[in-house]
Amino acid sequence: MSHSSALRVADLWKSFASGQPVLRGVNLEVKPGTLTAVLGLSGCGKTTLLRVIAGFERAGMGSIYLGDRVLDDGHTYVRPERRGIGYVPQEGALFPHLTVQGNIAFGLSRHERRSDTVEELLQMVSLTHLAKRYPHQLSGGEQQRVALARSLARKPQVLLLDEPFSSLDASLRAAVREEVSTLLRSQGATTMLVTHDQEEALSLADSVAILRDGVIVQSGTPAELYRHPSDAALAGFLGAVNMVTASFHDGAADTPLGRLTLRANPAVSLGSGGIVMVRPEQISVSARPKSGGLRGEVTQCRYYGHDALLYIRPAEPVGQGVLIARVPGEGALPAGTHVSVTAHGPVFPLP
Repeated sequence: MSHSSALRVADLWKSFASGQPVLRGVNLEVKPGTLTAVLGLSGCGKTTLLRVIAGFERAGMGSIYLGDRVLDDGHTYVRPERRGIGYVPQEGALFPHLTVQGNIAFGLSRHERRSDTVEELLQMVSLTHLAKRYPHQLSGGEQQRVALARSLARKPQVLLLDEPFSSLDASLRAAVREEVSTLLRSQGATTMLVTHDQEEALSLADSVAILRDGVIVQSGTPAELYRHPSDAALAGFLGAVNMVTASFHDGAADTPLGRLTLRANPAVSLGSGGIVMVRPEQISVSARPKSGGLRGEVTQCRYYGHDALLYIRPAEPVGQGVLIARVPGEGALPAGTHVSVTAHGPVFPLP
């Protein structure tokens, strides 16, 4: 990668023929050498945002900057090939008639092709042994690494990845994600990735921006978003959550699961009562009823090996019909088990 620059998007709007805006005042900054994930449901405008940043679409209103260069602001418009931005589309889009080597070399000058550049890129993505193969002879993960090497070959200042792992088998996805993340960090790449997969965004990115209906509703580190979501819909989008009724006294929440300490939320004025967010991993479940615990019955157990999700019907109302608890795999309990449920804080009050 060439010297990385910050990518900044300011008050970006984009509409298509229907006139309905797809992007509505997007503000975003990707700091040099970091990976930012833009996370959102299908149709929220993620790919459009990438295409406008890459220069394949013109901005309707607003500005895009790379370092101190204006790329698009309604007056200035820099063509895609002059932006210093690499773009990896969803399916990798390799040329089927070119070998791995040929795909990586595509777009390089004759001098660069003659030098060790292609060999270095092959080594970087661990594909030297497959240099002479064609795309149809590669696995999905290998194809993805070729597409990445081809983008890195031109030494972009910023790399854009459009749902790069969505076409891979679940078993491959985690391994390829890890490889790509390690590679990008070793290169000091400034990277923006769009995805609908919250696990991918939270595990890979330095910062995450949530795009909803063409607007970024919240951004921050993965931990900040998971612990302090701006609303209930976002809390549920970032992972399983329990919305539990509470009354507030002296900086604590009294809930059916016990008295829990509170995390501050400036958006919530703590009146007499409200809702707190309790993540499944904050809930403890015992098959031996405890004093002070909430009684309940397991209605379903989803076993994942390393852990399990228990769905528990509480004996008294808690604010939602069923509680979800995450327990270690060996703590999985069958449906019909009577249990005692407690929780530990801190919990986050939601507006």
